[in-house]
Amino acid sequence: MIHRQMTFYDHLRIAWIHLRERKRQTILTALGVAVGSAMMITTIAVARGSSNNVFTKIIDIAPHITIGADRVVPLVPENVIGIVPGKVAMVEKHVTTDRRDVIKNFSEVTGAIAPIREVVDISPYVSSKLLARNKTRFAPCIARGIVPVREANMANLKKNLVDPNALSELAWTPNGILLGGLLAEKLKAGYRDRIVLVSKSGQEYPATVVGRFRSGFNAKDLREAYVNIALAQRMEALPSNSVSGIGIRITDIALADLLSARIERMTGYNTESWSETNRNVIEFYNRNAIITLVLVGFVFVVAGLGVASVMTTIVLQKVKDIAIMRSMGVQRGSITRIFMLEGLMIGFMGVLLGSPVGHLVCKLISDIRFPASSAGVISADRLNLVETPDSHVIVIVFGILIAVVSSVGPARRATSYLPVRVLRGEVG
Repeated sequence: MIHRQMTFYDHLRIAWIHLRERKRQTILTALGVAVGSAMMITTIAVARGSSNNVFTKIIDIAPHITIGADRVVPLVPENVIGIVPGKVAMVEKHVTTDRRDVIKNFSEVTGAIAPIREVVDISPYVSSKLLARNKTRFAPCIARGIVPVREANMANLKKNLVDPNALSELAWTPNGILLGGLLAEKLKAGYRDRIVLVSKSGQEYPATVVGRFRSGFNAKDLREAYVNIALAQRMEALPSNSVSGIGIRITDIALADLLSARIERMTGYNTESWSETNRNVIEFYNRNAIITLVLVGFVFVVAGLGVASVMTTIVLQKVKDIAIMRSMGVQRGSITRIFMLEGLMIGFMGVLLGSPVGHLVCKLISDIRFPASSAGVISADRLNLVETPDSHVIVIVFGILIAVVSSVGPARRATSYLPVRVLRGEVG
C-alpha cells in the first residue's frame, strides 16, 4: 500500500506522460481548441467593431439630444377666452386638422437651455419633405433648414463636406442647397447647378447647389440635403419664429439620457437622446452580436468533444494502469485529478496558441481594403475591428473551462473500474 499521499506534481507528471504517449492526438485536439479560440477572438472583434462603427456614425451625424415639436405639457390654446374656475371657456375659431406641430418662439427655448454647463451647441432646424428635380431627373429628399454657423459642428457637417467651403457659401446664398453625395450623383447635379425643389403643396423653389457632403450613412447621403432655415420656413409656410425641432450637442454623450429628461421638464417639449432615437438600431446590432457569439461558441463545443474523445481513448488504454494504481492505494480523487489535469493541459496549450493567432487574424483583416459600396447601410472601405484585452481573457478562460469540463466524464469513468475485475481480465 502507498503511505505517501500523491502531490500535485505527481498528478501533473502522470498526466503529462499520458499526453506525451499520444502526441498526434494531443496536438490535433489542442489545435481544435486553438482554432476555436482564434475564431472567437476574431468574431468578438468584428462584432464589436461593427457595432462601434454604427454607434460612432450615429453619434457623429446626429445631435446628441433632439427637442421635438410634440409637447408633453400642453399649451393653453390662444383661441380660448378666459381661464376662470367654474366658468366655461369659449372658442373663437375652429382648429384646423392639417395644422403642423412646431416649436414656437424657439429663441426662448434655446435661451432657457443655453446656460446648462454640459451643452456645447444648439441648432434649430426645419425639416421639409420635397421632390428634387434636375432637368429630367427626380429624387425624393428631406431638406433640413439650418443656420449654417450653428450646424457646422452639430452633426460634424463641416468635417463631412466634400467641398470645404460649401457651408460658408451656403450661409451667403439664400437659395443655396447642400446635397448628400449619393443624392447629387442620382440627380447628376454638380457645383453651381440649378435644381428645383417641389414642396408637398406643389410649389416650386429654385435652388443652387453649393456643395456636397458624405456622412458615411448611405441612407442619409441619398435622402438628405441642407438649405438655409429661412428657405425651409418659406417652403413649409412657417413664421420666422417657428421651427420643427432643435438639435443639441453636449460634452459627454453618457449624460445624454439624464440631460434629455432634464431639458424635457424645462421646456415642456418631447425630448429624446441619441440612444432613444436609435434604440431599434442599437438593439438590432446588440442582438446580432450575441447570436454570432453563440454560433461561434459551438466551435468550442466541437473542440470540447475532441478533448473528451482523446481523454476517453487514454482511459481505455490505461485501464490496467489505473487498476494497478488503485490496488496500490491511490484514491479515486487522485485518478480523477490526473485526467482532469490532462484536459486542463490540452485546453491551456490550445488557448496559448489560439490567442496570438486570433490577434494575427484581426490584424490581417483590419489591413484589408476594398472599394466602398453604397449597397449597405454604411459606406466603408474596410472592416472595423475592435480588439480588446478582455476578449482574450474571456476566450482563454472559456477555452480552458470547456476542455476541463469535457474531461470530467472520462475522468469519472476511469474511477468506476474495480481493480479486481480489471486484473482478472473482465474489463479492458
